[in-house]
Amino acid sequence: MTARIIDGKARAEALRKEIAAATRQLAQAHGLVPGLAVVLVGENPASQVYVHSKAKMTVEAGMHSVEHRLPETTSEAELLTLVGQLNADPAIHGILVQLPLPKQIDGQKVLNALDPAKDVDGFHPMNAGRLATGLPALVPCTPLGCVILAKSVHASLEGMEAVVIGRSNIVGKPLVQLLLAENATVTVAHSRTKNLAEVCRRGDLVFAAVGRAQFVRGDWIKPGATVIDVGINRIPKDDGKSRIVGDVAYDEAAGVAGAITPVPGGVGPMTIACLLLNTVRAACAIAGVPLPAMGIRPG
Repeated sequence: MTARIIDGKARAEALRKEIAAATRQLAQAHGLVPGLAVVLVGENPASQVYVHSKAKMTVEAGMHSVEHRLPETTSEAELLTLVGQLNADPAIHGILVQLPLPKQIDGQKVLNALDPAKDVDGFHPMNAGRLATGLPALVPCTPLGCVILAKSVHASLEGMEAVVIGRSNIVGKPLVQLLLAENATVTVAHSRTKNLAEVCRRGDLVFAAVGRAQFVRGDWIKPGATVIDVGINRIPKDDGKSRIVGDVAYDEAAGVAGAITPVPGGVGPMTIACLLLNTVRAACAIAGVPLPAMGIRPG
């Protein structure tokens, strides 16, 4: 068996095209241009690349894009003041504060200060609580992307046995809630789960978000299962350079699974596309206008 490769780049491109069409429709029908503000504190190279990609794709989708790049020495009070200004700015519908933040800033305090209606990362406790209780909410982008990719393989996730390896607030926990909303049967596992391989082998759907390179082995996968790999890890190569791998031992798993996401090129591209989707959703909710219909099922 050779697994079908789930092309996250192609899926994300299709979703971004749908979002761009929805953005044009909102501008024509309501004079509404969704606005996204991204805040970057410090010089983290990976964060800088990510922020640049977000800004580029926001503009390509026809949205209003604002970047705030602050020095590493920015105080917590200064950042909270900026968040307050963005909360009050009617041209901004989505605010994303890029993590991690420098050590002098309490990240949770900053996230708590965001207007929940503009929290397009879905990390505010109010959005987390609404998601957990089945109410409409802005949800974290990476888990939303995972569900969209799983639904690109299966018309419905209802009744499927899903195993989520990882319990972070950013991926694991919200992913569980999204899968429950799809009527999947969900098991939450993690690095300290007893008989983890055996638990994993129950999954029709396996979502690996444990943050450990090639942690999930091929013999952990149920034959024909769908594997969504959230991990992004750098490991050394023989030439002294490094390469990016996921949390799943890809070559092993691809010989057993029915479908699998590659790393890179799987979940990663979907995260930014879902950020744009959340920004459109936020803009519509704030303005009190209906979300335009989109051909792709956005989760």
